[in-house]
Amino acid sequence: MKLTLEVMPWTLGICQWPKEEPLPEWVRRSEFWSITHTHDEVSIVCEERLIPKEMQSELEWSILKVLGPLDFALTGILSQITAPLAEAEISIFSLSTYDTDYVMVKSSTLDEVCGILREIHDVIGG
Repeated sequence: MKLTLEVMPWTLGICQWPKEEPLPEWVRRSEFWSITHTHDEVSIVCEERLIPKEMQSELEWSILKVLGPLDFALTGILSQITAPLAEAEISIFSLSTYDTDYVMVKSSTLDEVCGILREIHDVIGG
């Protein structure tokens, strides 16, 4: 299956938030944000410009959106993207929503990622 991916315009960061603290208001100012809470940790993904400098974080991530909505019965969507990137030894961070999947790559690899994925899929932007 050929996918269509769109390079989104934001530079994102991933940070840890103290589990016992209320969620920060600054995250809601981001055009894209995701919060994952587990029994071990709270992780926040949002525009890196909003992440306080003193926070433990990974910065300079670009994000590609799989244009959807995707049917839940579809299988192997992420592997169609991540397998060629793994072969090229490019790290990813993935997120999924109800409608679609997102793949984050370090911004320094975005041109290479787009080149690899254009051989297999349609990539808009980047």
